[in-house]
Amino acid sequence: MYSKTVIKHFQHPKNMGAMKNPDVQAEEGNVVCGDIMKIYLKIKDSKIKDISFETMGCVAAIATSSMLTEMAKGKTLAQAEKISYNDVAKELGQLPQVKMHCADLAVKTLQKAIKKYKKSNL
Repeated sequence: MYSKTVIKHFQHPKNMGAMKNPDVQAEEGNVVCGDIMKIYLKIKDSKIKDISFETMGCVAAIATSSMLTEMAKGKTLAQAEKISYNDVAKELGQLPQVKMHCADLAVKTLQKAIKKYKKSNL
């Protein structure tokens, strides 16, 4: 059902945990499945210097959060805003159609954090 990459990111998530003194944080949830994601960002020169997440959810929710942080780290805010849920699913190798909402939730949480940062800092 899940690719080896999904299992790897679930069992050994990258960038997991609350960040001390983030420049911005955002939270999103999915009322249908109950997943909740928080994204923390440190920004320098309009680039994502550091990123971490906390996710309460299923295998796919944790794996997509982990993959998204890996994809966004080091990118400019403009580049990170262009990451789509399909991009995340593609990087994971295989995500069941019924779990695509997890990738979408991760992307929406990142976009919310970036929007919140821009509103107060740019």
